[in-house]
Amino acid sequence: MSLYDSILITGAGGMLGRALTDQLRERQLRPAALSRAQLNLADGLAIANAFNDVKPTLVLNCGAHTKVDLCEQESQSADSINGHALRQMADLCKGHGAFLVQVSTDFVFDGTSRRPYRTDDPVHPLSAYGRSKLLGEQLIQQSGLSDWLIVRTAWVYGRGGANFPRTMVTAARAGKPLSVIDDQIGSPTYTVDLADAILTLLDKRSRGLFHFTNSGQTSWRDFAVAALAEFGLNHPVASLTSEQWRQMKPASAIRPAYSVLDTEPYIAATGQQPRPWPQALRDFRAAVQTHGWD
Repeated sequence: MSLYDSILITGAGGMLGRALTDQLRERQLRPAALSRAQLNLADGLAIANAFNDVKPTLVLNCGAHTKVDLCEQESQSADSINGHALRQMADLCKGHGAFLVQVSTDFVFDGTSRRPYRTDDPVHPLSAYGRSKLLGEQLIQQSGLSDWLIVRTAWVYGRGGANFPRTMVTAARAGKPLSVIDDQIGSPTYTVDLADAILTLLDKRSRGLFHFTNSGQTSWRDFAVAALAEFGLNHPVASLTSEQWRQMKPASAIRPAYSVLDTEPYIAATGQQPRPWPQALRDFRAAVQTHGWD
């Protein structure tokens, strides 16, 4: 039986879910791609019914409560969708003999490191979102399921949803003033590259915990400047500190100040180097100009 015989994608209406669906279809595969409207991960019965209908050999969980600030007010919902649903999926995968892929986040770290975070570094999430995603990781690892893959990533953007470059470009085109945080450092990650990385790890039959982002690092402000330049916009971007942002938005989640992820285990497992984030951003711009934001 092939790993790809029967594929279930949750959260298939989101940016990563769409990128994975597209790449699998390019391989002449026909995944059961279920959007949030088609499969609510807070509904345990709906999850069980989806497994019974699809009988998957591979589950790609792209579904999540990803509105980081809203998770602070909806921590129980975040824990349910990002955490407890993964225990149920892991148990169902055991029953169906399926391989489970979970996408996790740099938010499991507290941002105090000054070198790229390794997969075995201590975790210390600062936000309800980060705690809920870590809970999902832990429940998979504790489930007894042997065939699982967790891929942590960061600063994800792509076609098919709200994302940082789109927000910046839209605001600049509308002539709105832009102020962007300049003291948080990370690695922008294009969904096309993340989807390819996940499928490459699966092709190699890799298991366990990996980090993947595009290579290089930048601040949110410099990412904004690069995105505007890529789209041919000469628009000023003022600098803002995290503390100033918190004063303006006191209910917002705390983000890690530094969340660069060490991708060496991914490179060792696949033999592939993640491409630089500016190159990926260039391809994203070309895709948007050809196909539109959605």
